[in-house]
Formats: sequence, structure tokens, C-alpha cells
Amino acid sequence: MNFKEKFAPFREKMEKENLPDVVIKSFEFYYSQLLNGETGIIRESEIQPVEDLPDLEKLDSEFESYGNKFLRNTVVIKLNGGLGTSMGLNKAKSLLEIKNGLTFLDIIAKQSINTNVPLILMNSFNTRNDSLELLEKYPELQNDLPRDFQQHKIPKILKDDFTPVSWEENPHLEWCPPGHGEVYLALVTSGILEELIGKNIHYAFISNSDNLGAYLDTKILGYFVKNNLPFLMEVADRTEADKKGGHLAILNNGRMVLRETAQCAENDITEFQNVEKHKYFNTNNIWINLERLKEIMEEKQSILGLPMIRNEKNVDPRNPSSPKVYQLETAMGSAISVFEGAGAIRVPRTRFAPVKTTNDLLVIRSDAYVMTEDFRLIPNPQRKRSKLLVSLDDKFYKKVDDFENRFPNGVPSLIDCEYFEVKGDFKFGKNVTVKGEVSIVNEEETQKTVPDGEVLSGK
Repeated sequence: MNFKEKFAPFREKMEKENLPDVVIKSFEFYYSQLLNGETGIIRESEIQPVEDLPDLEKLDSEFESYGNKFLRNTVVIKLNGGLGTSMGLNKAKSLLEIKNGLTFLDIIAKQSINTNVPLILMNSFNTRNDSLELLEKYPELQNDLPRDFQQHKIPKILKDDFTPVSWEENPHLEWCPPGHGEVYLALVTSGILEELIGKNIHYAFISNSDNLGAYLDTKILGYFVKNNLPFLMEVADRTEADKKGGHLAILNNGRMVLRETAQCAENDITEFQNVEKHKYFNTNNIWINLERLKEIMEEKQSILGLPMIRNEKNVDPRNPSSPKVYQLETAMGSAISVFEGAGAIRVPRTRFAPVKTTNDLLVIRSDAYVMTEDFRLIPNPQRKRSKLLVSLDDKFYKKVDDFENRFPNGVPSLIDCEYFEVKGDFKFGKNVTVKGEVSIVNEEETQKTVPDGEVLSGK
């Protein structure tokens, strides 16, 4: 069977869903890579480490005042396609209550109102309705721009024979979002890129909706505009805890590149994980010059050719016995190698505070973080400890519902905590305090209770 015949059922399936032809062509591009066994490996010999970068904390204050002049030409785009299935959620992750009775999306909306910069969501077919319904309570967000645009959906691919998945129990699960790298294509096909430029909006700040450290910073905006950059990535220092994740590097042709774990050859692992050599990771906070994006998309006929990420999952993520599938994705940050003259800026780690697990949720909900008057979520200035690590037992705390049931009266105080480990099943009373380094263990099958007002202290 030749490639055209192999791809035909995918084309037919996507045409039935009225997906734009350019989306089908983009999927075809990555499907051919999958069939050809392309790995996207970037060898250590092909790159150089990034040595020095401009540092946000050392930028002159003039960039802030310069950035303020361009707020009217700027839009904030939040990637809002995730469901948080790994935390047991079945709706938009951004609708999870996070701080002071507010959800991620509430906080994002309030930040946008505070800066008077328009907010647009990139939703997936899974998250759109619930998210737009929540934003209805903020009439101050109303403007003449669309409230959102939608990520396209692409077919899941059966691992066994590379055919389209058929799942009669829930046909909805035959489809998946194509990763946040599709933001560029979705901006074009939705017409929003053209509309933004037509309304004199030339700069976009794009970040994940679950990263509340990623608020619009006028100093970075000023730096971005003043240096006439087409693309700017915010990066932070890699630590030992980050060594298995991707890093920024420079290709031998001089362009910056993101190298993810999946793109690392086995014999390069030691160098890949050397955080002294490869010092920076991508926060997924990205600044884009929209006119330059439009030019590149036209040059490349809307197919940027970003590195493919092959994700292996079950067709039903909640059913581990359901068939194995491939989901083909791309990452937004990998476009740094597409934009000639793209740059990166070192930012403090406080601009990278994503909530990926209930461990993160516990930290953010605790008094280790506070919300400022302008709705930024920042580490509590009264905290004297330099680190805070939380490890909750996956068996009892991984899913949000289980987590909520075990902290019915709010989470413990962590302002004076460095390490908090929970093994086994505990239910926490109100006003519990954790100090220093603490590990609590319950090896019995019966749940134990941490009483109201208890102070847990260790070293």
C-alpha cells in the first residue's frame, strides 16, 4: 500500500468533520514522518550551549516605561486546551479553583482587566463551552475582538497498524488536540491573526493558562519591541530537578533550538542532563511579532514544520486496557528555530509556576503563595525558606476529588516548610501547620486524621 492509500482514510475522516484543507495537509506532513520512523534526534555534536542571555532582573527600568506605550498594540493569548486528565478532571483545567475562591481563568480575566490588554483563549473542542461560560461574568472583558479561537482536532492513530482509531463507545475519543504548537496555524485558519493586525495589534504574549506566574510584564514587552525581535522565549535556570526536561541550545547554523528528551540520542543523555552546560529551560512564555508570523506562515504555506512529538496513550485515557494510540503533537516553543533573529531572555523562576499535579496545587493554595492587588500570584515575601518540595501519595491524592476530600477545611500552612511528604491515607483538619522537613506515614488501610491546629515539624 502506498502512502496516498495509507493516508486516504484519515483524509476522509477529517473532511467529514469539515476540517480546513491546510489542517489536513499539516497532519499529513506529520503522519508521513511517523511512517518513515523519523526521530527528530538532535545530536550533541550539532549544537552549542547557550552561554549568556539578557536578564529580566538586570534590565533598565526604561524598558518598563517603553513597554507601557505599546500595551494598546498587544494581546494576551492563553493556551486553554488542556483537560487535566492526569489529575482526574474531565473539564477545562483552568476551571479548577486555585486561590481565594478563584479559578485559573478568574485570575487571568482579572489580570487582563487590570492591564486593559485584550485576552483571547486558544480552546480545544473539549474546553471551549465551559471556559467561555465562565468569562461571561466579566463584562469588562468585552471588546470588538473574538473571545477565543479553537485548536483543531486531529485523528488518533492506532499503534498496531497506523490506521485511524474507531471507538464506538465514545467516538469523541477518536480525536485529540495537536499540541500547543498548533497555535500558529489556528491563528491563521481562524482569521484572528489577520483581524489582530488589522486592528493595530502587533504583539502577542502567549502562555499556558495553568501557569499563573506568566502575567504580562511591561518590561519584557519594552525589551521585545525596542529590539525589534520577531520571537522571544522566556527561559529560566535549569536545576537538577529539571535535568530530564528539555533545554535551549544553539544549532551550528546559529539559530536557537529547543531540544526535548525525545530528541536526545541515548549516548548524549549525560550531556543532555548536564545543567551546568545546558543552563536554560523553556517556560513556555512566548512573545510574538504578529506581522512577522504572518509573513512566515505565508512563506511556508502555513506549515511551519515544527519537530513532531509522538505521544503514546490509550484511546480512552481513563481506561488503561483500551487500545494504544499515537497522538501527534508539536510544541509552541520549538518555533524559536523558525524565526530568523529570534531571542531568549532569562527570567526568574517565579514566572514559571505551573500546576501539573496536586503537589503543585497544594503549594499554590497554601500561604507559601500570595495574590497581589493586581492579581499576580507570587511567592510569599514573608517566606524565609529557600526551597519547598511537596510529595503526596499518588494512591490517595493524585486525583483532585481525592485531594479535596482529604483537605476539606483548606490546606496546611507551608510558609515555614521546606519539604513535606505524605505516605498513606490522611485526612487533614483545619489550621494545620507544617514546619521544616516533615514526612508523615500511615501504613494502615484505615484513614488517619491530622487534628485541627496540629503543628507538624521536623528537622
